[in-house]
Amino acid sequence: MREALDDTLVAASLLLVAAAATAAALTRDPARQAVVLSLLGLALALLFTVLQAPDVALSQLAVGSAVTPLMILLTVRRVRRRRRRE
Repeated sequence: MREALDDTLVAASLLLVAAAATAAALTRDPARQAVVLSLLGLALALLFTVLQAPDVALSQLAVGSAVTPLMILLTVRRVRRRRRRE
């Protein structure tokens, strides 16, 4: 019974990761893509937690869900400001 639940959690997590990755690849607007990338990071952190890798999950949560999307959003903001000035 426990193994079936574990397999179901892994399968659901993998489907969530696949859906978020597909959405990130299909999104064209860089600002929206950063938000979707953050959701992908959350989904990956969940997957790593289900796979009993909490250290990797915490790293993914910090870098993949917060730092990287924030850097992308700041870069997009700066590029858009420069375009307006020109």
